[in-house]
Amino acid sequence: MEPRQYLVVVEGGNGQNYSAYSPDVEGCVATGDTLGEAIDNMRSALVFHLKGILLRGQEIPEGSDGTALYLTVPLPEIKPEPA
Repeated sequence: MEPRQYLVVVEGGNGQNYSAYSPDVEGCVATGDTLGEAIDNMRSALVFHLKGILLRGQEIPEGSDGTALYLTVPLPEIKPEPA
């Protein structure tokens, strides 16, 4: 079976830990004390989760064509209305 690629979102928890999830694979999440640990744990969680899907006789989900990025946008200025 060919490897699949899945979008993974990693979020920081106030510099204390990280959590990760994949919008492509519902219910698959992982955490870690560092970014690298969260990514490694997510990779393991995906393999474990996909194995469970196969054992239940279900189809493995396709990876999406999605991507994640940061956008920097100017904050709008609100001028007070004259009294």
